[in-house]
Amino acid sequence: MADSDWTDMLAAERMRVDRKFEDQLEASSFSRQQWGLVMTAVEFEIDDPEDPDTASLRADTSKLSSVMAEIKNLGERGGGMTSPSGGGSAGSGGGGGILSTIAGLFGGGGGGGALQNEAEELAADYTETLQEHLEKRGRWATICEQAASE
Repeated sequence: MADSDWTDMLAAERMRVDRKFEDQLEASSFSRQQWGLVMTAVEFEIDDPEDPDTASLRADTSKLSSVMAEIKNLGERGGGMTSPSGGGSAGSGGGGGILSTIAGLFGGGGGGGALQNEAEELAADYTETLQEHLEKRGRWATICEQAASE
């Protein structure tokens, strides 16, 4: 599936929402760099785009586990987590390698857990904020219409 026009339409609006979302990000365990990595793994979908009144924007976080090991590494290298509970090595001892990477791809070995849950919750909050922003700016119906036509 190629990038669709409706997701392109989201790009400028996302920049505006990013600014609105800064306080929530600051209060999270993620640095800006880590959050950027989270968002590379999130894909937006619109459920029932045929009816903008009932349609909803949804964050597909199914690929998030593939970046969790790197997000954790960023935190361990000091690029990272702002909360006191998130900044340590989480007792992993060995600190990476091929086995950790493989385990992370399958959701094991410290790639997920509380940090991944927080990322999923933040992505859901971001998505809700984005849809509210689109509705307030009168862009939601247009985006739904475009999504429904694809």
